[in-house]
Amino acid sequence: MADEALFLLLHNEMVSGVYKSAEQGEVENGRCITKLENMGFRVGQGLIERFTKDTARFKDELDIMKFICKDFWTTVFKKQIDNLRTNHQGIYVLQDNKFRLLTQMSAGKQYLEHASKYLAFTCGLIRGGLSNLGIKSIVTAEVSSMPACKLNSHFLKM
Repeated sequence: MADEALFLLLHNEMVSGVYKSAEQGEVENGRCITKLENMGFRVGQGLIERFTKDTARFKDELDIMKFICKDFWTTVFKKQIDNLRTNHQGIYVLQDNKFRLLTQMSAGKQYLEHASKYLAFTCGLIRGGLSNLGIKSIVTAEVSSMPACKLNSHFLKM
């Protein structure tokens, strides 16, 4: 339990630190979001490397996404993804109905516009993990009601 609290505090301080150190133009241009996503990308690469060193090779993209939703997500956020959907053409939607990094914020609509900065690291985390598994992707997040979020992963053909 203590490691979960530390992760939540570290994440909040990371977001706060990136935004406090930024100049006004960087915030408006989305450079803070990019910084947070790049941090998550590097962490995702390292975590996937560690988690998959003793596992068998994955058969296909769907197997990889199932691993991300079950094992990877459980290790990082202490629960599985609530829902995984795909169109079988390289687009996957991961839904977490009680996302840990958003549960500390109010469930009301007043903080909805701030949710993107708390999801950027996670988007990078997934993108970095997929990258280390040989899949180039674009990961975006959307929040319609707190603390639920949808993470859209679009696989790019190489």
